[in-house]
Amino acid sequence: MFVPIRPEETEENVFSLIGQDWMLLTASKDDGSFNSMTASWGGLGILWGKPVCFCYIRPQRYTHEFSEAGTRMTACFFAPEYRKALAFCGKESGRHVDKAKACGLTPVRHTGGYVYYNEARLVFCLRKLYTDRIRPEGFADPALLSHYAAADFHTVYVYEIEQILRAEDEA
Repeated sequence: MFVPIRPEETEENVFSLIGQDWMLLTASKDDGSFNSMTASWGGLGILWGKPVCFCYIRPQRYTHEFSEAGTRMTACFFAPEYRKALAFCGKESGRHVDKAKACGLTPVRHTGGYVYYNEARLVFCLRKLYTDRIRPEGFADPALLSHYAAADFHTVYVYEIEQILRAEDEA
């Protein structure tokens, strides 16, 4: 069971939450299909007077197709015992395997077209506001281009945080 909380009520360290604990991004298309991927790059903050989540997805990732087609995404955060599941979801493609089934995760369809996982401890329900592509000419520090040896520059998504759900046992 989840309870809604406001963004100001989260007491999480964003650097640990995303960079160390990782997040499971799940993008949904309007037809109800969805795909998930693990991410450790992203951010939370305020933009255009709204609480937002920044997500970065490479174009070859299957989730990219879903992110481009739909306007809804969730960012799920899990307890440490789900680390292997998150690692699996970061390595395997949803084109070839049902990640949820393989990891024993239970997808939940939430009002508004969101899909999240029942096992998550924290869920951010996100609505797409803006999309752009990282471009090589935008780098002030050329050394960072080493992250893009294949020139597979991330697409940047800015999502409004419409709702945050916290597992009741976390409250």
